[in-house]
Amino acid sequence: MSGQHRNVWGIVLRNFINSFRPRQLRGNHMGKDYIGNIYYEIPADPSVGKRKPTRWYDPAKGLDFQDPIPAEWEAWLRMRRPEPPTEEEVAKNVAIAQMKKVNAAKIEQKRLAEGGSLPSVPDRGPNSFPTYAEYTPGDAENKSNR
Repeated sequence: MSGQHRNVWGIVLRNFINSFRPRQLRGNHMGKDYIGNIYYEIPADPSVGKRKPTRWYDPAKGLDFQDPIPAEWEAWLRMRRPEPPTEEEVAKNVAIAQMKKVNAAKIEQKRLAEGGSLPSVPDRGPNSFPTYAEYTPGDAENKSNR
């Protein structure tokens, strides 16, 4: 046999050594959200067989993946929308969320001022199930029908 032949162990060793090198992902900067996350994309290139773009984000400093990302950006990351959200769209949705919080607080204050109490939550366990007059657990009649 002449020419280069496969050396399986050489390929395994080369891949193992390369796995320790940091990946150099360079993508296009697509935007930044109000939390401080920065979003990137490597576009699809069908000529080399890459049918979908690669999208990711870098979290804000000190918030390593702790805060949830805005819904608009999550939809973009998960390929549910082709274009990244605009700053105006995100700002509008943040304003709507803040308005909902304020309105919910006003409704809660009004309910408490009218003498309302906190909603009762049933305790867990056997007493949390409904009871019926025609059935009581342990009746001899119910046991004989089994």
